[in-house]
Amino acid sequence: MTSAMPANLTPAYHKAEEAFRQAKSAAEKIAALEEMYATLPKHKGTEKMQADIRRRLAKFREAGEQGKGHTGVDRFHVEKHGAGQFVLIGTPNAGKSALVGALTKAHVNVAPYPFATHGPVPGMMPYEDIQIQLVDLPPVTAEGMVSGMMGTVRAADGILVCVDLAAPDLLDQVDVCLKVLEARSVVPPGREVPEGCQAKRMILVGTKADLPGAAENFEALKELHAGLAPMVAVSAQTLQGLGEVPRLCFRLLGIVRVYSKEPGKPPDMALPFILPQGSTVLDMAAAIHRDIAQHLKRARIWGSNTYPGQAVNRDHVLTDRDMIELHV
Repeated sequence: MTSAMPANLTPAYHKAEEAFRQAKSAAEKIAALEEMYATLPKHKGTEKMQADIRRRLAKFREAGEQGKGHTGVDRFHVEKHGAGQFVLIGTPNAGKSALVGALTKAHVNVAPYPFATHGPVPGMMPYEDIQIQLVDLPPVTAEGMVSGMMGTVRAADGILVCVDLAAPDLLDQVDVCLKVLEARSVVPPGREVPEGCQAKRMILVGTKADLPGAAENFEALKELHAGLAPMVAVSAQTLQGLGEVPRLCFRLLGIVRVYSKEPGKPPDMALPFILPQGSTVLDMAAAIHRDIAQHLKRARIWGSNTYPGQAVNRDHVLTDRDMIELHV
């Protein structure tokens, strides 16, 4: 005799459960279980179901780690390139694809109808002398997101939450995006992070800033969601505010650009080394080659916090745009 199932399971849950039954690979099963857990109503009557899903998730994740390379291809996996990777999350027709198209040379599908994006679309966004990767993803709804998409979101360095500033349901769009992420244990930084959740860098991007009412809506949005800073209003049509997006992404990445210099020669400014903020001269040497780090004797630096050619120790902390001359 089987126990009665809770009567209030949502259509989204049943859809995810069917996706689990049809799944062939461990990655597909994990994605479906994550969707089942996110869409399962959380109350006392479903506590055993919640525990069962968590148990199965742990089992498949462990098996996936042990058998990497033997599972099916993850259609949402996007190899990281550039100084960092940001994914775009938004409800249907929020302007994500138009934004990626305006900031990168990616061939996005910009259409006046919803769900024009079916899979990940990566593109490289220039910022001064580096590139930052943007990945357009299928839209999310109150019912959830496309199965398999969450792994890409978790692996990214940050999220651009995109909302249509001219839409009457603007505030609902913000709530949907945040609730979909929170249901999958991803929350904005700057607030208490529940156990088991991941705090992810986020930028709230208001699109279609050129349309009537957008400016007023953006001001209201800033007041109602002050804790979600940074925010920026942009227009893919007039290019308003677009330059702020790469600047904010760079700031949130928490990185510095460092340039190598050979003795007696000008620095190589074409391809900077990208290091986390707080990195030292020794970290820079290791980024070039571990042998250089092992045999490093001294270094000279040209930068904003030193005088030109100043001799520094191995533990000297680097700043953005420093030029380093290493001696072994």
